Amino acid sequence: MPTSAGELFQLVKTGEATTRKALLTRSGLSRSTLTARLDRLQAAGLLTEGDQEESTGGRPARHLRFDERHAVVLAASIDTTHAEAAVTDLAGRRLAHRGGELRVADGPEPVLDAIAGWFDAMLAEVRLPVCGVGVSVPGPVEPGRGRVTQPPIMPGWDGYPIDAHLGARFAAPVLVENDANLMALGEHRARYPDSASLVVVKVSTGIGAGIVIGGEVYRGVDGGAGDIGHVRLPGRPDARCLCGSLGCLAAVAGGGALAARLTELGLPTTSGSGVRDRLVAGDPEAVRLAEIAGRQVGEVLATLVCVVNPGVLVVAGDLAEPHFVAGVREELYRRALPRATRNLRVEIGGRGDALGGAVALVVETVFSVAEVDRKLAR
Repeated sequence: MPTSAGELFQLVKTGEATTRKALLTRSGLSRSTLTARLDRLQAAGLLTEGDQEESTGGRPARHLRFDERHAVVLAASIDTTHAEAAVTDLAGRRLAHRGGELRVADGPEPVLDAIAGWFDAMLAEVRLPVCGVGVSVPGPVEPGRGRVTQPPIMPGWDGYPIDAHLGARFAAPVLVENDANLMALGEHRARYPDSASLVVVKVSTGIGAGIVIGGEVYRGVDGGAGDIGHVRLPGRPDARCLCGSLGCLAAVAGGGALAARLTELGLPTTSGSGVRDRLVAGDPEAVRLAEIAGRQVGEVLATLVCVVNPGVLVVAGDLAEPHFVAGVREELYRRALPRATRNLRVEIGGRGDALGGAVALVVETVFSVAEVDRKLAR
C-alpha cells in the first residue's frame, strides 16, 4: 500500500486517487496521518485543492491535483547547426521559446552560454522558480552523468560537465540525454502512451535511434543503445564516418552524406537541413538520393525491428519526409519477418520533439516518489 508522502503525491499526480477519501482507501493510513502528509505536500507547493465533487449527501469532497504552475522547466535541444530552448510549466505547456543558429562544433562553452542567455531572457518574462533543466544533445550520454561520451559530431564536448555548467547558473538539477532518446520519450508521452515498445529513428546530419520499452527509455549498459548510425553496411568501404570507421550507416545515408553527394552533383548543400529544403522544393536529385538512403536505413531497421518488435516506429529529423520514409518502408517490410511487422505502425514524426522529451524527463525525475520524499525530509 502507498504510505509515504511521495507515494500519495504520485497517486494524485497520475489521477489514480484525487480525493482524501480515495487516498484513505488506497493507503490504509489513519485520517490524521494522511492529513499531515497532504498538508506537507500542499505547503511544498506540490498539491493544490481544486473543484468539489457533486454531493451525494454529506460534505462534498474537494479534488486534489498536482500544481503544474508552481515552478517551471528549462529545456534545450542542441543539434549540429542550430538549437532551441523553452520555458514550460510542469505539464509541458510552453511559456516562452527561443531558437537560432548555433554550431555544436564551436564547443560547449559558447553554445551553453548562448543557451543560458536565452534562458535568462525567458525567465525575465516568466518569473517563476526553476525546478530543473533538461538538455538534449546529438551524441551518446553516459547514464546518470550530465556529459557526453566520445561524441562523433561534437568536437570538444567529450566529458564536458554540462550539468555543472548550467546547474551553477540556475541552481537546479540538470539532466542531459541523447536527442533520439528524448524524442522517443516525448513521442511516447504525448502520442503513444499505451505503446509497450516504441522506437524513434532520428535521421538528420547523423542517424540514431531512441527506444522506449515498458514506458522507460532503454539506454543499454553505458548509454549506447540505439546507436544505429555506426552499424556498418557492406560494400561501402569508401564512406568514411566522423567516428573514424568506414561504411557506417550515418556516413552512407545520413543528411551530411546526402548533402556532400548533392554538392558533388553541382547542388551546393551544407547539412541535413539543407537536404530537407531541397526535398521540400521537389528537387529530383534530392528525392532520388532520399529514397535510396531510406532503403539503406530500412535495411538496418529491419534487424532492429526483429529484435525489439516495437508497435510504433517513428522516423524523425530533417529527412523525415515521404520520399525518405517510403524507402524505409520498402526495405524494412521486405527484410523483416512478417511476424515482427504485422502490428507495426511506421509514422513520420517531423523534426521530432526533443524539447518535449526533455521536459518529461525533468518532471518525472524531479517529482519521482524518492525525490518528493527526500525534499519533504529536509
